[in-house]
Amino acid sequence: MSNGYGPTAGRVDLDLIAQMIAPESRVLDVGCGDGDLLALLRSQKNIDGRGVELSQEGVNASVARGLAVVQGDADTDLSDYPDDAFDYVILSQTIQATRNPKAVLRQMKRIGRRVIVSFPNFGNWRVRLQLLFNGRMPETRSLGYSWYDTPNIHLCTVRDFASLCDDLGLGIEDALILTGEKAWRISDPGMLANLFAIDAVFLLSRRD
Repeated sequence: MSNGYGPTAGRVDLDLIAQMIAPESRVLDVGCGDGDLLALLRSQKNIDGRGVELSQEGVNASVARGLAVVQGDADTDLSDYPDDAFDYVILSQTIQATRNPKAVLRQMKRIGRRVIVSFPNFGNWRVRLQLLFNGRMPETRSLGYSWYDTPNIHLCTVRDFASLCDDLGLGIEDALILTGEKAWRISDPGMLANLFAIDAVFLLSRRD
């Protein structure tokens, strides 16, 4: 691991994602929530941004900010978009809540020239210790739900996600792990990254 990044305000993964986006790009944010990332990218990178959000509350909040966001489901509605419609398709802290993560990533690969995904790492050492010593599903800052009311139905580790990308023909252009308020660029999503990452951010592109 190398290249430490200092603390930033707000959700750190959103700041890291913004750094990966080229100015004036066409961007689709899938599961955009209240539109925080789209608003950040509009301000910093002058993007042509669109959003898809499942909750009506999130759509209303985004539209109130002047953002182009529609209500939709990542599992079913991405097929409506044409090939290569966007320069970047983003899924931040959402993939673990989808019903079919592999199908969602496949659609993102089709409609975006690059794909950016951030997610909580279930392989973090704190998670492992909670399971080992408490024998109960862990609750952490990134996984802050009880097992019976969590929206996270497909939790994964850094290594799991890297393996899925390989299966789908997605190459890793850049990868960062968050270890609290600092982020570290990694060259290999191996054992150390898997142990210490609380969250991870991957920039992906087609290999084929």
